Amino acid sequence: MKSLVTGGAGFIGSHLCERLLSEGDSVVVIDDLSTGSVKNLAPVKDNPRFHFFQGSVTDRELVARCVSECDRVFHLAAAVGVKLVIESPLHSLIVNTLGAHYVLAEAAARGKKVFIASSSEIYGKSERERFKEEDDRIIGSTTISRWGYSTSKALDELLAFAYSREKGLPAVVGRFFNVCGPRQVGQYGMVVPRFVTAALRGEPIPVYSDGQQTRSFMDVEDAIEVTLRLMADPSCEGDVFNVGSGEKVTILELAEKVKRLSGSRSPIQFIPYDRAYDRGFEDMRYRVPDISKLQATTGFTPRHGIDEILRRTIEYLKKEMANEQ
Repeated sequence: MKSLVTGGAGFIGSHLCERLLSEGDSVVVIDDLSTGSVKNLAPVKDNPRFHFFQGSVTDRELVARCVSECDRVFHLAAAVGVKLVIESPLHSLIVNTLGAHYVLAEAAARGKKVFIASSSEIYGKSERERFKEEDDRIIGSTTISRWGYSTSKALDELLAFAYSREKGLPAVVGRFFNVCGPRQVGQYGMVVPRFVTAALRGEPIPVYSDGQQTRSFMDVEDAIEVTLRLMADPSCEGDVFNVGSGEKVTILELAEKVKRLSGSRSPIQFIPYDRAYDRGFEDMRYRVPDISKLQATTGFTPRHGIDEILRRTIEYLKKEMANEQ
């Protein structure tokens, strides 16, 4: 089996490449390195079954060439992270929508199965405490750039379903909920590595608003396992699944766990949203998935809880910081 992984130099993508190669696949990666890093590919770069192309999924010729060489496609390439999406909304919209369109169109033309990585952001600002795949979306004003990302990922899903229904493309959509673990970086707004880095440096841990926002966090190894199960099951084609953990934690609790597990004396600093982002920024109070559909279909139960995720991330970032000295 030969697999194409777009965004394969990213956090999730690089872990997926390792897993695929360990199972005997050949792997082709497209990544423009805008948020990914060649360092993430160090464990696989010398594998003779691994091939890397530095380029964008908005390059249709490159996408077509790579899709034609592979048996299946994992489309993970995207502009991600709240900070990046807010600061570069045009880039985010173009990469996410045009890239997905090119990948889906080229896969449909060749009958190649596709996994589309979507996001919990598509649920918008609904006040539900847990989200089911069929729930309605509540999206804010188009004048607020955050909702551009949500809309672009929803459009990716709609394109996948349209290609599935009209062209017979075998496509599966996974909505990721806060996937975390080694190699994730905090510079684009990801909360776990930001908190851990601050704690290890003895700096204030920045908690926005009152910290009572409820989230769930999934270990990257669990996310990869789920992704492969969804792709292996023909009954999942043309459908969407929440990919996350049912374990919920407030952001304040997360900061306290990071302090305790890292042995840090960092203070927790509460920061109003209008100091962290542009005026008018909107956040969600709840972002926890209902994973009953995923469990009923794949039989998967998350194996790593939040404390284990944090311990793994702390150990990884400790080593990274030591290597930088």
